[in-house]
Amino acid sequence: MTEAPALAEWIFDQMADAAIYADRSGTIVRWNRAAAALFGHSAAEALGQNLDMIIPERLRAAHWRGFEAAMASGVTRTHGRATLTSAIHKEGRKLYVEMTFALVVDADGSACGSVAVARDVTARVEQERAVARHGGPV
Repeated sequence: MTEAPALAEWIFDQMADAAIYADRSGTIVRWNRAAAALFGHSAAEALGQNLDMIIPERLRAAHWRGFEAAMASGVTRTHGRATLTSAIHKEGRKLYVEMTFALVVDADGSACGSVAVARDVTARVEQERAVARHGGPV
């Protein structure tokens, strides 16, 4: 079906959650509208950049160990489960996001990249932390 690539691109761009596709070197290849809204970088700014632009410096080493292991093994550590992590907005502010990851494989079954889907949970995490600090609703 010749319409399939266009349809897939349209679906990717219309998703309510941020969706990012990076190749096996961690270079951003696809960046949807929700990713632009969440992280503050337009697609033009993000495409061709390294994922480090949204990963806090203190988390980068662990991220790349996991990313490289997944590319080599063909399996993600989270097995599609959402994981809470920190990210960086273009303006430098800290975000909390729940992310799911999936590997993209080629015709031979080798990992050629990864798709991450992120949802902003900053308000929820900050509220939970405030409640924990003060021992009750704020």
